[in-house]
Amino acid sequence: MDTEFFEELSKFALLVKKRVSTSYAGARKSLRYGRGITPVGYREYRKGDDFKLVDWKAYGRTEKLYVREHEEERSLVVHTILDASGSMGYGRKFEYASQIAAGFAYIATLENEKYTISRFAEDLDPGESRRGRRYLLQTIDELDRTAPQGATNLKKVSEQFDRLIRSTSLVIVVSDFLGDIDGIISSIYKLSSHDLILIQVLAPDELDLRLGGDVRFVDMETHQPLVTRISEKQRIEYRKKVEEHLSKIKAACNAVGCDFFSFTTDRPIFDAFSELNTKATIWRA
Repeated sequence: MDTEFFEELSKFALLVKKRVSTSYAGARKSLRYGRGITPVGYREYRKGDDFKLVDWKAYGRTEKLYVREHEEERSLVVHTILDASGSMGYGRKFEYASQIAAGFAYIATLENEKYTISRFAEDLDPGESRRGRRYLLQTIDELDRTAPQGATNLKKVSEQFDRLIRSTSLVIVVSDFLGDIDGIISSIYKLSSHDLILIQVLAPDELDLRLGGDVRFVDMETHQPLVTRISEKQRIEYRKKVEEHLSKIKAACNAVGCDFFSFTTDRPIFDAFSELNTKATIWRA
């Protein structure tokens, strides 16, 4: 994997529009109150409160014990769910999608946040939660050794992830999203409790069918062949169906308030991150 673009990612930061609640102490605000660095107010001392939180200046003025309340700060786990099914083996799709996943891991590392990269096809292969540069090269090596294979079941995968991850997190799903539209929409709603970003990766000729004449296709997930003749009329119909498919995904994302991006593999990877940084409502510098 070419990681030269990592240097350009140093200017980006992970921000979320919702406060997150996780089990790790770190640098993100949660809904819980406790120790932290951001004061939000005072309340009267209650039995069992930590005396270290007592504001003695307030006691000197009022002769009553008051406790400073702070927003408890916790870390954000950045979960990337990466499609490793057979269809991602077409062209450079899996390589490009892996660069996106590694890019998010790198940015999380810069901010000392934890990250996971979980691969999926018909089932979820949960990744380990990691933090720090020492694990980043190991993560990249694992991605480089992954050979996309198998069918896709995003609905099932989202249900498995939902049972596994209970805390609200930043979740990035990277896929070609060319499967069953009902399953895709179901997965969007299932994951919508998280700060969710969907990133579609396509080969250029998947958006705009550039073939003509007699063509033999082979399904990369089922390996079933299809021989057909492609005319200009069929190309127009193909583009129409692709647009209808994408419009349904975008509508579901708009309904739950998550971000959807689509990139082709001929686009420089840093340009993709620049667009994410500029347009994402839950992730921007």
